[in-house]
Amino acid sequence: MAGGINNVGQSGLSYVDQLKALQGNKKPDETTGKQDLKQEDFLSLLTKQLAQQDPFKPVGNDQMIAQMASFATVDGIGKMNNQFDTLNASMTSNQALQASSLVGRDVLVPGAAGVKQADAGMAAMVKLPQSVENVFVRIENEAGQLVRTLEAGAKPAGDSRVEWDGKDENGNPLPAGKYKVKASGLMDGENKEFDVSTYANVNSVLLGKGDGNVLLNLAGFTSPVRLAEVLEVGKA
Repeated sequence: MAGGINNVGQSGLSYVDQLKALQGNKKPDETTGKQDLKQEDFLSLLTKQLAQQDPFKPVGNDQMIAQMASFATVDGIGKMNNQFDTLNASMTSNQALQASSLVGRDVLVPGAAGVKQADAGMAAMVKLPQSVENVFVRIENEAGQLVRTLEAGAKPAGDSRVEWDGKDENGNPLPAGKYKVKASGLMDGENKEFDVSTYANVNSVLLGKGDGNVLLNLAGFTSPVRLAEVLEVGKA
């Protein structure tokens, strides 16, 4: 017989190694495809270990406590993971509920590409690393053609809002669609391009695919945007 609770037969495998071996031999669940060890698996293995121990060298109290502590730790980790999954689902639902108040409002999202609605203009935010004497804003259509140039004037360092009335150089309203806002200016004697973010209207709110993300469907955007990417919430 094996000497001590740490052995089954003559395998010489530790308690943890035997658990791993048992898990590896379990067939995947037909419905979920998972390989999970349940509480009865641990108890069954522990009972077999006790039944096969050497009666002349019975397990000591310290070994028994160590085995039970290992079992309690593994079982506790499994329960904690389940609790975290429940908490994550609850937090995602709460985020989605809060984000629902954004429907119909404008939000600022990274990227120079924005959507112009019919009979309306566009607003954007230019991020300046330092103050600039004169900021120039260029509006390009979806084909990359320049349709309007604006002189925004002097701007301080930080975020500066710029607006376009939706018209071309001759004052004619341009059709609805996607447009790109670009900003540049002289900085330290050189012409520099600056980061631009644009505003978009929120159509609806979506829950992520089990990853805890809340997604926003924006007017004119083909792909949703994560709530965490929103830089600012504008007017309704």
